[in-house]
Amino acid sequence: MPSYARPTTLPDLRAHLAAGPFRILAGGTDLYPSAGPQLDGDILDLTAVPNLRGITMDGDLRIGACTTWTEVAEAALPSALHALQQAALQVGGRQIQNAGTIGGNLCNASPAADGIPPLLACDARVELTSAQSVRQVALSDFLLGPRKTARAADEVLTAVIIPQAALGGRSAFVKLGARAYLVISIAMVAARLVVQDGRIADCAIAVGSCSATAQRLRGAEDALIGVSVSNAVARLDPQFIASGLAPIDDIRATAAYRREAAMELVKRAVAGALT
Repeated sequence: MPSYARPTTLPDLRAHLAAGPFRILAGGTDLYPSAGPQLDGDILDLTAVPNLRGITMDGDLRIGACTTWTEVAEAALPSALHALQQAALQVGGRQIQNAGTIGGNLCNASPAADGIPPLLACDARVELTSAQSVRQVALSDFLLGPRKTARAADEVLTAVIIPQAALGGRSAFVKLGARAYLVISIAMVAARLVVQDGRIADCAIAVGSCSATAQRLRGAEDALIGVSVSNAVARLDPQFIASGLAPIDDIRATAAYRREAAMELVKRAVAGALT
């Protein structure tokens, strides 16, 4: 008969991981809909472990994997994470934001996951815990493809880490869908810019829903370094944007439409981060 475990301490969680395997539950807003009428298998519920919830900063900023989107949206965070808070307010409706977690969003690994582009724009890392060890992996390396991650079968994602060096500047998130709310994105963009003496000193731009995993646009970023704020949007070359994308045709949009939409959203996100 399937079992249900809800550890309340980190050592207890690690003991369960050693006894696995389990299906991991961290909010359930993706797990339950995908499971169909019956949730099979042994379940390991992470939501009662205090170490896995909340936001702290001691140099780097740490977001516990079971921190909900509502908690992210309402936290006092640096301006570099404004895009993440904007995205948090667009993850489903209020009920989903109250239950859904940042760790679940990343482990679900949807190309359209709203939280991923803002985190990529801040060079986020994920912390993976097993019974024997803890390791950190860059988010860009953690995401391997649609519904695929680098998480081993005996690991759980316990935190998202934003390095102190990526907490500078301002950011913005822009999303395009078929309607304003409760929608899977056609394309979305997060941009983070650091301005010094009226010029862009550092830049990060990430696009989601236009590739198998969300992507940083390194060419567009490099092209903006040293550019004056007043000329930034005009200097965004469509070639640098399109070259980093690999959109597909699906029921929400054609690949060509996604590519055009991404070009416009990049401009809007950069403009928003400079406002």
